[in-house]
Amino acid sequence: MIKQTTLASPVETSGIGLHTAVPVHLRLLPAPPDTGYIFKRTDLGGFEIPASVEFIAHCSYATTLMRTGVMLSTVEHLLAALRGAQVDNVFIEVDNLELPIMDGSAESFIEMIERAGIIEQTLARKALLVRERVSVEQGERRISIEPAEAYEIDCLIDFTHPMIGAQRFHFDLTNGAFGREIASARTFGFTEEIEALRRANLIRGGSLDNAIVLTPEGMLNDTTLRFADEFVRHKILDIIGDLALLGMPILGRVTAEKSGHILHAALMTKLLRTRAAWEIVDMHEAADAGNQATANKHLSSVY
Repeated sequence: MIKQTTLASPVETSGIGLHTAVPVHLRLLPAPPDTGYIFKRTDLGGFEIPASVEFIAHCSYATTLMRTGVMLSTVEHLLAALRGAQVDNVFIEVDNLELPIMDGSAESFIEMIERAGIIEQTLARKALLVRERVSVEQGERRISIEPAEAYEIDCLIDFTHPMIGAQRFHFDLTNGAFGREIASARTFGFTEEIEALRRANLIRGGSLDNAIVLTPEGMLNDTTLRFADEFVRHKILDIIGDLALLGMPILGRVTAEKSGHILHAALMTKLLRTRAAWEIVDMHEAADAGNQATANKHLSSVY
């Protein structure tokens, strides 16, 4: 049996919000089995907002949750780190309306989790086992999820920019892989979008310290890219963070082409409404199911 996990001790940090520029203090605390991820607005008496699909309010340039009028924005990078580190149950205390952007990646959050430590709990880890393919499309943008033995993401992006172009990356969410291959990939934006975004009261806290800022010919940042394909890796980070709102690890393959937060939310909603397309299982049951699927595939090829 693969057991659920939580943090071994509380850990905290501070920063500013990317879109609001508000200062925010963040604290992660251990939580009991079957808690999942629960945000607590300590500036509002500990008001709780579960990290769940049902509380998605909007997701244009970040994923924002809302429960009975109380909002919390830009949750995806922290959720990606928790899911990527295979931490199942955490209380997340924040004292403002947006999570800190840190350096624009999930690396600082992975470092927090490592400082806190991870411990096993008594109950089996649950997983959402995908049984049937589900997909959504919006023009040239599309994303789908289908049966697979592990959590896999195949992502393609295509930007008419000399530093990006078409980039594709296939990622398997296995032990430690998120920290090595995805966590440090930073968010990015384009100089021609800055004025419009600021008129929309977005990216007020944006800077070269927390984003890759691209000019028509290159980038403003003095630092080099962390990966040659850092841009597609960050898109995978966003997918993992958004799909963490399903409430448990996924056993399935996600295929994304030019997707974004809105499409991720649409996929989760459609998946959950397609009741025959998934079931909740214990992780050891999922492993058995995967092994059986492999055996069946082998037998069919023999006969």
